[in-house]
Amino acid sequence: MNAFARRGACPALSAPMQTGDGLLARLHTVAGGLAPKALIGLCESALRHGNGIVDVTARGSVQIRGLTPTSAQALARDVDALDIDVRSGVPVETGPLAGIDAQEAADPRPLADQVRNAIADANLGARLGPKVSVVVDGGGRLPMDAVPADVRLVASSSGWLLSIGGAAASARPIGIVNDAQACTAAIAILEAVATLGREARARDLADPHRTIAAIPLSARPGRSSSQAPSTGASMAIFPLADGTLALGIALPFGSMPAGNIVALARRAIALGVTEIRPAPSRTLLFPGMSLDACDTLRDAAASLSFITDAADPRLSIAACPGAPACASGRLATRTLAERIATRDADFLDGSFTLHVSGCAKGCAHPAPAALTIVGHG
Repeated sequence: MNAFARRGACPALSAPMQTGDGLLARLHTVAGGLAPKALIGLCESALRHGNGIVDVTARGSVQIRGLTPTSAQALARDVDALDIDVRSGVPVETGPLAGIDAQEAADPRPLADQVRNAIADANLGARLGPKVSVVVDGGGRLPMDAVPADVRLVASSSGWLLSIGGAAASARPIGIVNDAQACTAAIAILEAVATLGREARARDLADPHRTIAAIPLSARPGRSSSQAPSTGASMAIFPLADGTLALGIALPFGSMPAGNIVALARRAIALGVTEIRPAPSRTLLFPGMSLDACDTLRDAAASLSFITDAADPRLSIAACPGAPACASGRLATRTLAERIATRDADFLDGSFTLHVSGCAKGCAHPAPAALTIVGHG
């Protein structure tokens, strides 16, 4: 097993990971979204250099599958030529509507940029493990509640709610910090994690309050009782701060042939869309639209086999690529998931998640599920 295949590694563009259908490269854009022509170019590159399958992950990253060592380098050159600015180092993630959501308590992007710069200045990327991450959430219509992180900063009317070690429902609350304190607190926690070694996570800190003792905190908040929206909630029409709308469209189990994404992006261009945002819960968001344009694009997406109905039973199923796409897969997960969605649609009403996992790692749905089917043998 090479270094890219080890569990816990992140298959970045510069370090793709070996899996069952070749190398896998993951891209997370700095700006949060892509110009439609850049997304088209990326998908065309996936057709040239990979197996033509493009994923959008649960965290909103884009994955290109079926690469070879040579074609992975060609893909990286194409990404550079398309002027796609890809994040590297410790992920600092914001919500899919960051900065444009009419209901945000605060724009999270300036704080996220401050944290990224501070991480780079402290050389923390070299001292932290590949899975360590930060979430900076503006508190809008599409919260990042379901995305686990070592450090969470969530905007509220009182300041930034700071917690560590998990998704919103499981993270350990620390307190409330103001704008001036938020970055310092996040870096102090990451520094403490780094002292424990590259296998450490924020949940391993014995007393995180001592770590940031010099920073005055407001009253410590109770554990969050909010529930993350389902994928179906991301597939809606959202009002934006500039008076336009954003449309959410999902990829079945997070995967789609690149040609279908190209066709949808071209239709979006014709409707005046200037940005497409890969979003958590394996969706694509199309901001800056009118209501008529949303209806037109949704019809086009349905004809291309995207999920456009929030009641689609496939949204209640988390399924990894499985066999033969993943080297660890012991089950043809997506075939089984499609069969279950067709035969048992009445039960899949969004009230619970069915997890179909190709192996015991459970990559598609790390959180507990009501029912999990695991491949073995």
